[in-house]
Amino acid sequence: MPPDVQALRAALTTAMPGVRADLETLVRIPSVSAAAFDQTHVAASAERVADLLSDTGLDDARILRATRPDGREGAPAVVARRPAPAGAATVLLYAHHDVQPPGAEGDWTTPAFEPTERDGRLYGRGTADDKAGVMAHVAALRTLLPTWGPDDGVGLVLFVEGEEECGSPSFTDFLSRYRDLLAADVIVVADSDNWDVDTPSLTTSLRGLVEADIAVRTLTHAVHSGMYGGAAPDAMMATTTLLARLWDGDGAVAVPGLLRTGATDLRVTEVEMRRDAGVADGVDLIGTGSLLSRIWTQPSITVTGIDAPSVATASNTLAPVVTAKLSMRVAPGQDPHEAYEALRDHLVATAPFGASVEVTLKETGQAFAGDVGGPVYEAAGWALSEAWGAPVVHQGIGGSIPFIADFVSVFPEATVLVTGVEDPDTRAHGYDESLHLQVFERACLAETLLLARLSET
Repeated sequence: MPPDVQALRAALTTAMPGVRADLETLVRIPSVSAAAFDQTHVAASAERVADLLSDTGLDDARILRATRPDGREGAPAVVARRPAPAGAATVLLYAHHDVQPPGAEGDWTTPAFEPTERDGRLYGRGTADDKAGVMAHVAALRTLLPTWGPDDGVGLVLFVEGEEECGSPSFTDFLSRYRDLLAADVIVVADSDNWDVDTPSLTTSLRGLVEADIAVRTLTHAVHSGMYGGAAPDAMMATTTLLARLWDGDGAVAVPGLLRTGATDLRVTEVEMRRDAGVADGVDLIGTGSLLSRIWTQPSITVTGIDAPSVATASNTLAPVVTAKLSMRVAPGQDPHEAYEALRDHLVATAPFGASVEVTLKETGQAFAGDVGGPVYEAAGWALSEAWGAPVVHQGIGGSIPFIADFVSVFPEATVLVTGVEDPDTRAHGYDESLHLQVFERACLAETLLLARLSET
């Protein structure tokens, strides 16, 4: 018998005021996992999540840690379980309770860690990414668990990570160490977005990631720019020249050996792209091919940082060495280490003026391409469409969630669903991050319906 959609909708509606209140409490905990911030807040956030999961009736909510590659202890994650009834599937529900740094306080309209509602959106760091993902799981459990006896429903594993925003450095060890505890037939990752506020989405592809530092050296020491400028090449000149060679005249990546694939038949207009990306008037879009292929299935390279004297402290000198950080997104289907080698070789081969170029790999992340067939995807499509009252779309995402590839590697038989509570106006990672409250309620209902449907499948 299919789930009683109206009864579940009514039960969830009753639960939502408490869900929102608990979301706001979580947001007030500044659980920034970046190393420069106070990690006691991340620990407090984990404690609060463990309490929330225990209060739903799940067994043995535990705070667990694993080890990072450098030997340091990882951030606290929360795991709680419900045993699967005989013959039923087990569903792992993933989210993360850590958040990005807030940035400059003055850039926020209201304080970053004081959730504030304006025009149907809840503003604050983590309101959407990803404490709303945590609370979507909690909302579904509060709605369903009181109706399930010990022989009803599905098995559940709640896994709420505490270091996603700093690259999940202990994730691989965590999966290895707690593999049996996390084993599942279906994995729901609540950390993505939707096509728009009225159209639900399943994310079926993600680009991979390569992060690298480059150091460009032209001089053995700094010298006076008036005495030697015009003859001696300074490192900043060489660096900016070298960086410009990463792109062609259209702004498309010009590194040989990088994979480019096509996008879906979904369409977005240039007006929509400019609006969603905040492109200033008079500035052209970059790249070639369809707009969605440029952000979903083609490589991109961004210079995310340069170590150079600030304008306020600059002197009239030729810099001997400049270091820059590059973030490269890799098309689904390409190995990130292969992509890194192509990037490194291109930088070394195109170095201007004989400059010394040292490229250091910092981080990689595998891309993801989901298999959208089978009963689990059918159940997810039904649940999302029922919750939104609109057909679900399968979309790609230009960003990267590298740990999904770890899930696929450790649990190759599991079906991975990537869902989310965000929309194009969420501004995750930016100032004035926000959660569309109607989208949030629809996402909570969709997960409730999905778990109910899987229990009948």
